[in-house]
Amino acid sequence: MKVIQLYYKKQAHLKALESFPGPPPHWLYGNIPQITSHREELNIMLNWAEKYPYAYPRWFGGFLCFLIVNHPDYAKAIFGRGGKGLLILNGPKWHQHRRLLTPAFHYDILKPYVAKIADSTKVMLDKWEKLIAQNPTKSLEMFEHISLMTLDSIMKCAFSYKSNCQTERELNYYVKAVSDLTYLAFKRITSGSFRSDLLYLCTSSGRRFKEACMLAHLHTEKVIEERKKSLQNERELEKIQQKRHLDFLDILLCAKDENGVGLSDEDLRAEVDTFMFEGHDTTASGISWLLYSMAQQPEHQERCREEIKDILEDREDIQWDDLSKMTYITMCIKESLRLYPPVPGVSRQMSKPITFFDGRTLPKDSMVAISIHSIHRNPTVWKDPEIFDPTRFSAENSSRRHPHAFIPFAAGSRNCIGQQFAMNEMKIALALILLHFEIFPDPANPPFPVPQLVLKSETGIHLFLKKLK
Repeated sequence: MKVIQLYYKKQAHLKALESFPGPPPHWLYGNIPQITSHREELNIMLNWAEKYPYAYPRWFGGFLCFLIVNHPDYAKAIFGRGGKGLLILNGPKWHQHRRLLTPAFHYDILKPYVAKIADSTKVMLDKWEKLIAQNPTKSLEMFEHISLMTLDSIMKCAFSYKSNCQTERELNYYVKAVSDLTYLAFKRITSGSFRSDLLYLCTSSGRRFKEACMLAHLHTEKVIEERKKSLQNERELEKIQQKRHLDFLDILLCAKDENGVGLSDEDLRAEVDTFMFEGHDTTASGISWLLYSMAQQPEHQERCREEIKDILEDREDIQWDDLSKMTYITMCIKESLRLYPPVPGVSRQMSKPITFFDGRTLPKDSMVAISIHSIHRNPTVWKDPEIFDPTRFSAENSSRRHPHAFIPFAAGSRNCIGQQFAMNEMKIALALILLHFEIFPDPANPPFPVPQLVLKSETGIHLFLKKLK
Protein backbone atom coordinates (compact mmCIF):
# COMPACT_ATOMS: atom_id res chain seq x y z
CA MET A 1 0.00 0.00 0.00
CA LYS A 2 2.81 2.43 0.94
CA VAL A 3 4.59 1.77 -2.38
CA ILE A 4 1.36 2.56 -4.28
CA GLN A 5 0.91 5.79 -2.31
CA LEU A 6 4.49 6.85 -3.06
CA TYR A 7 3.98 6.07 -6.75
CA TYR A 8 0.85 8.24 -7.02
CA LYS A 9 2.51 11.02 -4.98
CA LYS A 10 5.45 11.03 -7.40
CA GLN A 11 3.07 11.08 -10.37
CA ALA A 12 1.31 14.13 -8.90
CA HIS A 13 4.66 15.89 -8.51
CA LEU A 14 5.68 15.08 -12.07
CA LYS A 15 2.37 16.28 -13.47
CA ALA A 16 2.69 19.58 -11.58
CA LEU A 17 6.24 20.09 -12.84
CA GLU A 18 5.09 19.64 -16.45
CA SER A 19 3.55 23.13 -16.26
CA PHE A 20 7.03 24.60 -15.72
CA PRO A 21 9.17 24.70 -18.86
CA GLY A 22 12.79 23.76 -18.33
CA PRO A 23 15.91 22.11 -19.76
CA PRO A 24 15.33 18.54 -20.96
CA PRO A 25 16.65 15.93 -18.50
CA HIS A 26 18.80 12.91 -19.29
CA TRP A 27 17.13 9.72 -18.02
CA LEU A 28 20.20 8.84 -15.90
CA TYR A 29 22.29 11.99 -15.30
CA GLY A 30 19.58 14.60 -14.92
CA ASN A 31 19.86 18.06 -16.50
CA ILE A 32 23.63 18.56 -16.56
CA PRO A 33 25.36 15.39 -17.83
CA GLN A 34 27.91 17.50 -19.70
CA ILE A 35 29.40 19.21 -16.63
CA THR A 36 33.02 18.18 -16.15
CA SER A 37 33.89 20.85 -13.58
CA HIS A 38 31.83 22.54 -10.88
CA ARG A 39 33.10 25.89 -12.18
CA GLU A 40 30.63 25.52 -15.08
CA GLU A 41 27.65 25.05 -12.78
CA LEU A 42 26.81 28.69 -11.99
CA ASN A 43 27.09 29.88 -15.60
CA ILE A 44 24.81 27.11 -16.82
CA MET A 45 22.26 27.95 -14.12
CA LEU A 46 22.42 31.65 -15.05
CA ASN A 47 21.79 30.76 -18.70
CA TRP A 48 18.78 28.71 -17.67
CA ALA A 49 17.57 31.51 -15.40
CA GLU A 50 17.66 33.90 -18.36
CA LYS A 51 15.70 31.44 -20.48
CA TYR A 52 13.26 30.52 -17.67
CA PRO A 53 13.19 33.73 -15.57
CA TYR A 54 10.69 32.52 -12.96
CA ALA A 55 11.45 28.85 -12.31
CA TYR A 56 12.36 25.56 -13.97
CA PRO A 57 12.55 21.89 -12.95
CA ARG A 58 16.03 20.54 -12.40
CA TRP A 59 16.72 16.84 -12.20
CA PHE A 60 19.52 15.31 -10.14
CA GLY A 61 19.99 11.87 -11.56
CA GLY A 62 16.94 10.24 -13.08
CA PHE A 63 14.64 10.36 -10.07
CA LEU A 64 15.12 13.46 -7.88
CA CYS A 65 13.69 16.78 -9.04
CA PHE A 66 13.69 20.29 -7.54
CA LEU A 67 11.88 23.34 -8.80
CA ILE A 68 14.63 25.96 -9.12
CA VAL A 69 13.32 29.47 -8.39
CA ASN A 70 14.96 32.47 -10.11
CA HIS A 71 12.53 35.31 -9.46
CA PRO A 72 11.60 37.35 -6.35
CA ASP A 73 7.84 36.87 -6.91
CA TYR A 74 8.25 33.11 -6.66
CA ALA A 75 10.72 33.43 -3.77
CA LYS A 76 8.22 35.61 -1.88
CA ALA A 77 5.55 32.91 -2.14
CA ILE A 78 7.90 30.20 -0.85
CA PHE A 79 9.47 32.19 1.98
CA GLY A 80 6.00 33.35 3.00
CA ARG A 81 4.59 29.83 3.02
CA GLY A 82 7.57 28.20 4.71
CA GLY A 83 8.37 24.53 4.65
CA LYS A 84 10.84 22.00 5.97
CA GLY A 85 14.51 22.95 5.74
CA LEU A 86 16.47 20.06 4.26
CA LEU A 87 19.57 20.52 6.40
CA ILE A 88 18.18 22.06 9.61
CA LEU A 89 15.63 21.40 12.36
CA ASN A 90 11.90 21.38 11.53
CA GLY A 91 8.60 21.77 13.33
CA PRO A 92 8.03 22.68 17.00
CA LYS A 93 11.64 21.96 17.97
CA TRP A 94 12.92 24.49 15.41
CA HIS A 95 10.48 27.18 16.64
CA GLN A 96 11.45 26.46 20.26
CA HIS A 97 15.17 26.79 19.52
CA ARG A 98 14.66 29.93 17.40
CA ARG A 99 12.79 31.68 20.22
CA LEU A 100 15.44 30.51 22.65
CA LEU A 101 18.36 31.88 20.64
CA THR A 102 16.94 35.20 19.42
CA PRO A 103 18.12 37.11 22.56
CA ALA A 104 21.72 36.07 21.77
CA PHE A 105 21.62 38.60 18.91
CA HIS A 106 20.30 41.55 20.89
CA TYR A 107 22.29 44.69 20.11
CA ASP A 108 23.51 44.87 23.72
CA ILE A 109 25.15 41.48 23.14
CA LEU A 110 26.58 42.53 19.76
CA LYS A 111 28.14 45.77 21.05
CA PRO A 112 31.16 44.27 22.88
CA TYR A 113 31.76 41.93 19.94
CA VAL A 114 33.11 44.89 17.93
CA ALA A 115 36.39 44.93 19.90
CA LYS A 116 36.69 41.12 19.77
CA ILE A 117 36.20 41.01 15.99
CA ALA A 118 38.68 43.87 15.58
CA ASP A 119 41.26 42.00 17.68
CA SER A 120 40.89 38.88 15.53
CA THR A 121 41.17 40.96 12.36
CA LYS A 122 44.34 42.67 13.63
CA VAL A 123 45.99 39.28 14.22
CA MET A 124 45.31 38.49 10.54
CA LEU A 125 46.66 41.87 9.42
CA ASP A 126 49.90 41.28 11.35
CA LYS A 127 50.29 37.93 9.61
CA TRP A 128 49.71 39.55 6.22
CA GLU A 129 52.25 42.27 6.92
CA LYS A 130 54.93 39.68 7.70
CA LEU A 131 54.06 37.57 4.66
CA ILE A 132 54.25 40.42 2.16
CA ALA A 133 57.48 41.66 3.77
CA GLN A 134 58.98 38.23 3.07
CA ASN A 135 57.77 38.14 -0.54
CA PRO A 136 56.01 41.30 -1.83
CA THR A 137 55.65 39.86 -5.35
CA LYS A 138 53.56 36.88 -4.21
CA SER A 139 49.78 37.11 -3.91
CA LEU A 140 47.99 35.77 -0.83
CA GLU A 141 45.11 33.29 -0.87
CA MET A 142 42.38 35.06 1.07
CA PHE A 143 39.90 32.35 2.02
CA GLU A 144 42.30 30.33 4.14
CA HIS A 145 43.39 33.34 6.22
CA ILE A 146 39.93 34.84 6.55
CA SER A 147 38.35 31.51 7.49
CA LEU A 148 40.74 31.23 10.44
CA MET A 149 40.02 34.85 11.40
CA THR A 150 36.23 34.40 11.35
CA LEU A 151 36.56 31.14 13.31
CA ASP A 152 38.68 32.99 15.88
CA SER A 153 36.00 35.72 16.07
CA ILE A 154 33.02 33.42 16.48
CA MET A 155 34.84 31.41 19.15
CA LYS A 156 35.52 34.59 21.16
CA CYS A 157 32.10 36.17 20.63
CA ALA A 158 29.55 33.37 20.78
CA PHE A 159 31.45 30.82 22.86
CA SER A 160 33.78 32.91 25.06
CA TYR A 161 36.54 30.58 23.89
CA LYS A 162 39.98 32.06 23.28
CA SER A 163 41.86 30.04 20.71
CA ASN A 164 45.15 30.74 18.98
CA CYS A 165 43.93 29.23 15.73
CA GLN A 166 45.32 32.02 13.55
CA THR A 167 48.89 31.79 14.81
CA GLU A 168 49.30 28.26 16.11
CA ARG A 169 46.95 26.63 13.59
CA GLU A 170 45.57 24.42 16.35
CA LEU A 171 42.18 24.24 14.62
CA ASN A 172 43.39 23.54 11.09
CA TYR A 173 41.73 20.15 11.27
CA TYR A 174 38.36 21.79 11.97
CA VAL A 175 38.62 24.27 9.08
CA LYS A 176 39.64 21.42 6.75
CA ALA A 177 36.75 19.26 8.00
CA VAL A 178 34.22 22.06 7.36
CA SER A 179 35.67 22.60 3.87
CA ASP A 180 35.33 18.88 3.13
CA LEU A 181 31.76 18.80 4.46
CA THR A 182 30.57 21.71 2.30
CA TYR A 183 32.12 20.16 -0.80
CA LEU A 184 30.91 16.62 -0.14
CA ALA A 185 27.37 17.65 0.84
CA PHE A 186 26.99 19.62 -2.39
CA LYS A 187 28.49 16.80 -4.43
CA ARG A 188 26.11 14.32 -2.82
CA ILE A 189 23.01 16.41 -3.54
CA THR A 190 23.93 17.17 -7.16
CA SER A 191 24.82 13.56 -7.92
CA GLY A 192 21.30 12.50 -6.94
CA SER A 193 22.62 9.93 -4.44
CA PHE A 194 21.48 11.65 -1.26
CA ARG A 195 18.41 9.51 -0.69
CA SER A 196 20.10 6.43 0.76
CA ASP A 197 22.43 7.00 3.73
CA LEU A 198 23.38 3.33 3.76
CA LEU A 199 24.55 3.29 0.14
CA TYR A 200 26.28 6.65 0.49
CA LEU A 201 28.34 5.54 3.49
CA CYS A 202 29.61 2.61 1.43
CA THR A 203 31.27 4.99 -1.04
CA SER A 204 34.67 6.66 -0.64
CA SER A 205 32.90 10.06 -0.48
CA GLY A 206 30.57 8.75 2.20
CA ARG A 207 33.44 7.47 4.32
CA ARG A 208 35.26 10.80 3.89
CA PHE A 209 32.07 12.65 4.89
CA LYS A 210 31.70 10.54 8.04
CA GLU A 211 35.31 11.21 9.03
CA ALA A 212 34.90 14.98 8.47
CA CYS A 213 31.75 14.93 10.64
CA MET A 214 33.65 13.20 13.43
CA LEU A 215 36.43 15.81 13.31
CA ALA A 216 33.95 18.71 13.33
CA HIS A 217 32.07 17.16 16.25
CA LEU A 218 35.36 16.68 18.11
CA HIS A 219 35.92 20.43 18.15
CA THR A 220 32.38 21.43 19.14
CA GLU A 221 32.27 18.80 21.89
CA LYS A 222 35.52 20.20 23.31
CA VAL A 223 34.07 23.73 23.39
CA ILE A 224 30.87 22.53 25.09
CA GLU A 225 32.71 20.42 27.69
CA GLU A 226 35.07 23.24 28.64
CA ARG A 227 32.14 25.61 29.22
CA LYS A 228 30.21 22.98 31.19
CA LYS A 229 33.20 22.56 33.49
CA SER A 230 33.41 26.31 34.07
CA LEU A 231 29.70 26.39 34.97
CA GLN A 232 30.35 23.89 37.76
CA ASN A 233 32.32 26.67 39.43
CA GLU A 234 29.71 28.52 41.53
CA ARG A 235 31.42 31.88 41.13
CA GLU A 236 31.51 31.51 37.33
CA LEU A 237 27.86 30.39 37.24
CA GLU A 238 26.82 33.37 39.39
CA LYS A 239 28.73 35.72 37.06
CA ILE A 240 26.88 34.34 34.01
CA GLN A 241 23.47 34.50 35.72
CA GLN A 242 24.04 38.17 36.57
CA LYS A 243 24.56 39.12 32.92
CA ARG A 244 21.76 41.23 31.50
CA HIS A 245 22.05 39.35 28.22
CA LEU A 246 23.59 35.90 27.83
CA ASP A 247 25.76 34.93 24.87
CA PHE A 248 24.95 32.07 22.50
CA LEU A 249 26.49 29.21 24.48
CA ASP A 250 25.31 30.62 27.83
CA ILE A 251 21.73 30.50 26.56
CA LEU A 252 22.04 26.93 25.31
CA LEU A 253 23.58 25.62 28.52
CA CYS A 254 21.24 27.49 30.88
CA ALA A 255 18.04 26.85 28.89
CA LYS A 256 15.23 24.90 30.54
CA ASP A 257 11.81 23.95 29.22
CA GLU A 258 8.54 24.26 31.20
CA ASN A 259 9.44 21.02 33.02
CA GLY A 260 12.88 22.30 34.01
CA VAL A 261 14.65 20.04 31.51
CA GLY A 262 17.63 21.42 29.56
CA LEU A 263 18.61 20.69 25.97
CA SER A 264 19.74 17.15 25.27
CA ASP A 265 23.42 16.62 24.44
CA GLU A 266 22.38 15.85 20.85
CA ASP A 267 20.36 19.07 20.48
CA LEU A 268 23.08 21.10 22.15
CA ARG A 269 25.76 19.79 19.83
CA ALA A 270 23.54 20.28 16.78
CA GLU A 271 23.01 23.96 17.61
CA VAL A 272 26.70 24.53 18.31
CA ASP A 273 27.70 22.68 15.11
CA THR A 274 25.30 24.78 13.05
CA PHE A 275 26.29 28.12 14.49
CA MET A 276 30.02 27.35 14.49
CA PHE A 277 29.78 26.47 10.79
CA GLU A 278 27.46 29.29 9.74
CA GLY A 279 29.19 31.82 11.95
CA HIS A 280 32.59 31.37 10.34
CA ASP A 281 32.43 29.68 6.92
CA THR A 282 29.67 31.80 5.37
CA THR A 283 31.15 35.04 6.73
CA ALA A 284 34.60 34.01 5.46
CA SER A 285 33.07 33.58 2.01
CA GLY A 286 31.38 36.99 2.21
CA ILE A 287 34.57 38.80 3.28
CA SER A 288 36.78 36.97 0.75
CA TRP A 289 34.54 37.85 -2.20
CA LEU A 290 34.16 41.39 -0.84
CA LEU A 291 37.94 41.86 -0.95
CA TYR A 292 38.00 40.45 -4.48
CA SER A 293 35.31 42.98 -5.46
CA MET A 294 37.33 45.81 -3.88
CA ALA A 295 40.47 44.69 -5.72
CA GLN A 296 38.53 44.80 -8.99
CA GLN A 297 37.08 48.25 -8.21
CA PRO A 298 39.90 50.60 -7.09
CA GLU A 299 37.68 53.70 -7.19
CA HIS A 300 35.16 52.12 -4.82
CA GLN A 301 37.98 50.78 -2.65
CA GLU A 302 39.42 54.28 -2.23
CA ARG A 303 36.03 55.80 -1.49
CA CYS A 304 35.47 53.23 1.29
CA ARG A 305 38.93 53.96 2.66
CA GLU A 306 38.23 57.68 2.79
CA GLU A 307 34.88 57.10 4.48
CA ILE A 308 36.38 55.13 7.35
CA LYS A 309 39.17 57.72 7.77
CA ASP A 310 36.54 60.47 8.05
CA ILE A 311 34.57 58.45 10.61
CA LEU A 312 37.54 57.59 12.82
CA GLU A 313 39.39 60.91 12.45
CA ASP A 314 42.36 60.49 14.83
CA ARG A 315 41.12 57.26 16.44
CA GLU A 316 42.48 53.81 15.56
CA ASP A 317 39.82 51.63 17.17
CA ILE A 318 36.38 51.04 15.64
CA GLN A 319 33.46 51.54 18.01
CA TRP A 320 29.83 50.38 17.90
CA ASP A 321 28.48 53.78 16.86
CA ASP A 322 30.89 53.88 13.89
CA LEU A 323 29.15 50.94 12.19
CA SER A 324 25.94 52.86 11.44
CA LYS A 325 27.97 55.67 9.84
CA MET A 326 29.60 53.38 7.26
CA THR A 327 27.10 54.27 4.55
CA TYR A 328 29.20 53.69 1.43
CA ILE A 329 30.98 50.68 2.92
CA THR A 330 27.55 49.12 3.59
CA MET A 331 26.47 49.76 0.00
CA CYS A 332 29.65 48.07 -1.30
CA ILE A 333 29.16 45.11 1.05
CA LYS A 334 25.59 44.64 -0.17
CA GLU A 335 26.63 44.87 -3.82
CA SER A 336 29.30 42.23 -3.22
CA LEU A 337 26.71 40.04 -1.45
CA ARG A 338 24.45 40.48 -4.48
CA LEU A 339 27.12 39.30 -6.93
CA TYR A 340 28.63 36.69 -4.62
CA PRO A 341 26.05 35.54 -2.05
CA PRO A 342 27.86 33.36 0.54
CA VAL A 343 24.97 30.88 0.47
CA PRO A 344 24.12 30.59 -3.26
CA GLY A 345 20.84 28.75 -2.67
CA VAL A 346 18.47 27.40 -0.03
CA SER A 347 16.12 24.44 -0.22
CA ARG A 348 12.65 23.72 1.13
CA GLN A 349 10.29 20.78 1.13
CA MET A 350 6.80 22.28 0.97
CA SER A 351 4.67 21.36 3.98
CA LYS A 352 1.52 22.45 2.11
CA PRO A 353 0.47 22.84 -1.54
CA ILE A 354 1.46 26.20 -3.00
CA THR A 355 -0.01 28.34 -5.79
CA PHE A 356 2.17 31.02 -7.40
CA PHE A 357 0.97 34.42 -8.65
CA ASP A 358 0.68 33.11 -12.25
CA GLY A 359 -1.63 30.23 -11.23
CA ARG A 360 0.92 27.42 -11.44
CA THR A 361 0.92 25.09 -8.45
CA LEU A 362 3.00 22.53 -6.59
CA PRO A 363 1.62 19.78 -4.32
CA LYS A 364 2.63 19.14 -0.73
CA ASP A 365 6.12 17.63 -0.22
CA SER A 366 7.47 19.17 -3.42
CA MET A 367 11.18 20.01 -3.35
CA VAL A 368 12.03 23.63 -4.09
CA ALA A 369 15.43 25.34 -4.33
CA ILE A 370 15.60 29.13 -4.27
CA SER A 371 18.64 30.12 -6.32
CA ILE A 372 19.80 33.26 -4.52
CA HIS A 373 22.67 33.59 -6.98
CA SER A 374 20.31 33.55 -9.98
CA ILE A 375 17.79 35.95 -8.39
CA HIS A 376 20.63 38.39 -7.65
CA ARG A 377 21.70 38.33 -11.30
CA ASN A 378 18.28 38.04 -12.96
CA PRO A 379 18.30 40.61 -15.83
CA THR A 380 14.51 41.07 -15.55
CA VAL A 381 15.06 42.28 -11.97
CA TRP A 382 18.46 44.01 -12.08
CA LYS A 383 19.75 46.38 -14.78
CA ASP A 384 23.23 45.33 -15.99
CA PRO A 385 23.37 42.62 -13.32
CA GLU A 386 27.02 41.68 -13.94
CA ILE A 387 28.30 45.21 -13.20
CA PHE A 388 29.45 46.14 -9.69
CA ASP A 389 27.38 49.20 -8.77
CA PRO A 390 27.00 50.06 -5.06
CA THR A 391 24.47 52.82 -5.83
CA ARG A 392 21.87 50.08 -6.32
CA PHE A 393 21.71 50.10 -2.52
CA SER A 394 21.18 53.78 -1.96
CA ALA A 395 18.08 54.46 0.17
CA GLU A 396 16.16 55.70 -2.86
CA ASN A 397 17.02 52.76 -5.13
CA SER A 398 16.43 50.20 -2.37
CA SER A 399 12.96 51.56 -1.63
CA ARG A 400 11.87 50.97 -5.24
CA ARG A 401 13.09 47.39 -5.40
CA HIS A 402 11.14 44.18 -4.86
CA PRO A 403 11.66 43.14 -1.19
CA HIS A 404 12.78 39.66 -2.28
CA ALA A 405 15.17 40.78 -5.04
CA PHE A 406 18.08 40.90 -2.57
CA ILE A 407 18.10 37.95 -0.17
CA PRO A 408 21.70 37.05 0.84
CA PHE A 409 20.41 35.99 4.27
CA ALA A 410 17.26 34.32 2.89
CA ALA A 411 13.89 35.67 4.08
CA GLY A 412 10.78 34.76 6.04
CA SER A 413 10.73 32.94 9.37
CA ARG A 414 13.83 30.90 8.49
CA ASN A 415 16.05 33.83 7.58
CA CYS A 416 19.60 33.95 8.95
CA ILE A 417 19.42 34.68 12.69
CA GLY A 418 23.02 35.92 12.68
CA GLN A 419 22.77 38.37 9.77
CA GLN A 420 23.44 41.47 11.89
CA PHE A 421 26.51 39.81 13.41
CA ALA A 422 27.72 38.93 9.89
CA MET A 423 27.18 42.46 8.54
CA ASN A 424 29.01 43.94 11.54
CA GLU A 425 31.94 41.57 11.05
CA MET A 426 32.17 42.41 7.34
CA LYS A 427 32.17 46.15 8.09
CA ILE A 428 34.85 45.87 10.78
CA ALA A 429 37.08 43.57 8.73
CA LEU A 430 36.84 45.66 5.55
CA ALA A 431 37.43 48.95 7.38
CA LEU A 432 40.56 47.69 9.16
CA ILE A 433 41.94 45.99 6.05
CA LEU A 434 41.52 49.13 3.93
CA LEU A 435 43.18 51.28 6.59
CA HIS A 436 46.28 49.05 6.44
CA PHE A 437 46.48 47.77 2.88
CA GLU A 438 45.74 48.58 -0.73
CA ILE A 439 44.27 45.54 -2.50
CA PHE A 440 45.02 44.44 -6.08
CA PRO A 441 43.83 41.47 -8.16
CA ASP A 442 46.17 38.69 -9.27
CA PRO A 443 45.51 38.29 -13.03
CA ALA A 444 47.52 35.07 -13.10
CA ASN A 445 45.23 33.45 -10.50
CA PRO A 446 41.62 34.45 -11.20
CA PRO A 447 38.91 32.91 -8.98
CA PHE A 448 36.32 30.49 -10.35
CA PRO A 449 33.15 30.55 -8.20
CA VAL A 450 31.73 27.13 -7.32
CA PRO A 451 28.36 26.65 -5.58
CA GLN A 452 28.96 24.36 -2.65
CA LEU A 453 26.84 24.89 0.46
CA VAL A 454 28.93 28.07 0.68
CA LEU A 455 30.14 30.02 -2.37
CA LYS A 456 33.85 29.33 -2.78
CA SER A 457 36.43 29.52 -5.53
CA GLU A 458 37.74 26.36 -7.14
CA THR A 459 41.18 27.97 -7.38
CA GLY A 460 41.11 30.09 -4.22
CA ILE A 461 40.89 33.90 -4.07
CA HIS A 462 44.38 35.32 -4.66
CA LEU A 463 45.08 39.02 -4.12
CA PHE A 464 48.10 41.29 -3.86
CA LEU A 465 48.41 43.52 -0.80
CA LYS A 466 50.42 46.73 -0.53
CA LYS A 467 51.09 48.08 2.96
CA LEU A 468 49.92 51.66 3.43
CA LYS A 469 52.15 54.04 5.35
